[in-house]
Amino acid sequence: MRCPFCGATEARVVDTRDVNDAIRRRRECETCHQRFTTYERIASVNLLVVKRDQRREKFDREKLLSSMQTSCGKRPVPTGVLEEAAREIEAELYALGESEVSSRVIGEMVMKRLRDIDGVAYVRFASVYRRFEDIDRMADEIEALKAEIRRQAELRNQLQLPL
Repeated sequence: MRCPFCGATEARVVDTRDVNDAIRRRRECETCHQRFTTYERIASVNLLVVKRDQRREKFDREKLLSSMQTSCGKRPVPTGVLEEAAREIEAELYALGESEVSSRVIGEMVMKRLRDIDGVAYVRFASVYRRFEDIDRMADEIEALKAEIRRQAELRNQLQLPL
């Protein structure tokens, strides 16, 4: 491990913590005594995304998170919620055990999570992802979302019978 301040190779670990999908380590350089932070992640298998035009692109969680943040622009959605959703989607993709995954699969996973997080963000994402050609298709999507929200509210309001 090289010190980012003086370039020395000797640094001791001062503190170690687990954070989401990485290990955070605070280090102190033995030479200049400056402290710095490193993050360690398990190197994962390369996952390729097959686009609509059959191009292949390396999966990028930051790109996924960015598209979700764009959909949630000016909405009361905490960044941590989106980061957790992106982490869950990435884990689910790797759990599929495939080296290539269709962008449609990823889009459906994002829409499912955004539907639960924020309805407006869901409609924004769906309008781009599903390429709505006219306002009627968008209205149909909004009506389907409203029906799902009503159905979930009814399920929550039902009495639980004792076992």
